[in-house]
Amino acid sequence: MKLKTMIAVGAGVLIGLSGAISTQAAKKTKKSPSTTFDIVLKSRNQAGLTNFVYDTVDKNSPDFQKFISPSQFADKFGQTDSTVNQFRDYFKKHKITVSAYPGNVVLRLTGTRADVAKALKPKVNKKSSTKQVTYKLPSHLKDSVTAVVGLTLKPTATKNQHNMDNSSQKVDLTTGPEKFSNEYGPGKFANAYHLNQLYDQHLNGKGQRIGIIATSANFNVSDIQEYWQKNGINADKSRINRVYVQDGAKKSKQLTEMGLLPSQVELSLDIQQAGGVAPGAIVDTYLANSVNENASSTVLYLNAFTKAISDNNDKQLSTSFAPTIEDKQSWFPGTSESLTQYNKALNLIFQQAAAQGTTIFSASGDNGPWQKPMKRQNHLITSSPYVTVVGGTTLPYTKVVNGKYVKVNKERAWGDIETASQATIKRGIFPGGGGGFSAVNETPRFQLGVPGVNTFRALDILKYSKGKFTINKSPSVIMGEGHGRNLPDISGNADAETGYATYASGKELSVVKGKLNKKAVKKWVISGGTSYTAPQMAAANAIMNSGLGQPIGFLNPRIYAMAQTVNSPMTPLDDADNNNNLYYTGQPGKIYNQATGLGTVNFNQLFTNLK
Repeated sequence: MKLKTMIAVGAGVLIGLSGAISTQAAKKTKKSPSTTFDIVLKSRNQAGLTNFVYDTVDKNSPDFQKFISPSQFADKFGQTDSTVNQFRDYFKKHKITVSAYPGNVVLRLTGTRADVAKALKPKVNKKSSTKQVTYKLPSHLKDSVTAVVGLTLKPTATKNQHNMDNSSQKVDLTTGPEKFSNEYGPGKFANAYHLNQLYDQHLNGKGQRIGIIATSANFNVSDIQEYWQKNGINADKSRINRVYVQDGAKKSKQLTEMGLLPSQVELSLDIQQAGGVAPGAIVDTYLANSVNENASSTVLYLNAFTKAISDNNDKQLSTSFAPTIEDKQSWFPGTSESLTQYNKALNLIFQQAAAQGTTIFSASGDNGPWQKPMKRQNHLITSSPYVTVVGGTTLPYTKVVNGKYVKVNKERAWGDIETASQATIKRGIFPGGGGGFSAVNETPRFQLGVPGVNTFRALDILKYSKGKFTINKSPSVIMGEGHGRNLPDISGNADAETGYATYASGKELSVVKGKLNKKAVKKWVISGGTSYTAPQMAAANAIMNSGLGQPIGFLNPRIYAMAQTVNSPMTPLDDADNNNNLYYTGQPGKIYNQATGLGTVNFNQLFTNLK
C-alpha cells in the first residue's frame, strides 16, 4: 500500500492547509478564520535526555527500565510551568489560546489568522531558498523555542499521494477463518516470523493498547469488524477506539462521506493488521483531520504523535502516514519551520515517547530509495533514530504474473521489476521497500560499528529521466560508503504478490452527463506495502509487552546489540544477488544491509532475549 505523503503542489493556504496570514488582508476581513499552529520548546537538558533514553534500555545502567510519566518528563526535561505560562500570558494579550501537551514540549496555539498576524508579525525571508517565514517573539520567549510549526504567509495547497500496490490475485472468500488468516491475514505474518510460539504461551496482547497515527483520514468500524471476523478474531467494538486530535467526530465523518478514498483504505488496513496480529489488544486511532484546512499537514502529524505520547496510554505506536519527504528542495515553501527544525521537533517528542517506555514503528516507504520520483534519493520524514523504521521483503512464491513466470526461492528484499505490467513500466514508478541513508539524521550511536552500517552494495537497476524511472537492462554494481541514519531497521513481508487482504466499504463517486453518481461498494483486495508491516510489528511488540513485566521501550539499541550476538533474533538478508530494494542489495557476511536493515525478526527468540 502506498504511503500517504502530503506534497505541496502549488499556491493555496495558510497556517494550516488553507488561508493565509496577512496583516493587510486581516484589515479587509470582517471575520478572520481560526487556525492552529504549534510552538515546540527546547528541552532544558537535551544531552541528559538523550543519555537517559539510552540508559532506560541498557541493562548495565541504574536507569534501566525506569520509564517516567509525562509529568515527570516535564520536571526533568521539558520546560517549566513558569516558562509555559509566560507563553500563555503573551498570547492571551492577542486573544490566542495556548494549550501545553503533558511533557511541556509542544504548545498548541489557536486563534484567528488576524490575531496571529498581530502577535507574531510573520514575514517572508526572501534570502531563504524555501522562502521561510520569519516571526517575532519577545526575547524572554524566543530562546526557549525549537520551532514554530504551521505558520505560513502564502497559501500552499497540498494533496495526498495514493497508489495501491495491488496483487493480480483475488481473495477467496469461501475459505474458513484459519485458512483465510494463514493465506491473507495475521496468520501469514505469525507463521513467517515465529509469533505462533508466543500465541502458544497464551500471549495475545491482552492489556495492551496499540496507537495508530493517521492524518486526513477516517474509517468505518464495521470494515474493521468484517476483516477480523473473516480471520476468526475477536471483533468486539470495544477494541476499536477513535481519538480526535483536531476536528471532532462530526467533521471527521465527512472524510468517509466524500467517497471511498485511498486514505480510508490505508487507515483501515493499519487497524485491521494491528488488531489482527494482536487479537487481545485495543487499537486507539489518533485522527488528525482538518476538513476546513485550519491546520497544516506538519501540525496535524506532529500533534497526532504528541497527543498519543502525552496521553501515555499506548506503549506501541505505528504510522503509515507522513507529511512529506526529507528533502530540503521539496520542503513546503513559505513555512515557519525548516526541514531541519521540523526534524528536531519530531525527534524531541519521539524522545519523550522513549523516556516513557513507548516503542514507535514507521513504514519505510514503497518505492525503494525514492519515495518521490527524482534523481536524488529521498525518504519519508519519519527517519528518526527513536523510531523503528520497517522495510519490506518478498516471501517465497512461484507463479505467473502479467504473463511472466516468477520463482522466488527464499525470502528476499522487496524490489520488484520482474512482475511489472506495461502500465507500471509506462508510469515509471516501481514497488520496493524504502531504505538507504537519512538526509537529516546522523548515524545514531546504536548503529555505529555494526558491520554493514555506512557501507553499501547497490545495482543501478533503474534510470531516472523526466519524472519517472526506466529499467536499466545492463545494471552495474556500485560499492561505496554512506553516512547518516541507516534505513530501515527491520523488515517483513510487503510484496503485493505475497501480500495481505484488506476490506473497505464506501461509495465510489463518478460523474455521468454532468451529474454526480454515488455507488455503494464493498471491496476485498490483496495488496502490499510497508504500510502492512509497520502495524504488524507494533502488534508483535504488544504481544511481547503482554508477557513482560515492563514495556520494551526504545527498541533500536536493543535489537542492534542482539544482532551482534550468537543468539540473535535477526536473520540478515545479505545475498548480493536477487535481493534488492530497487537499488541497495545485501552485503554478503554483513549484519546490516540498507535493503532490509538487520533483516527479519524471530519474535520468539526476541521475546526470550528481552526477558
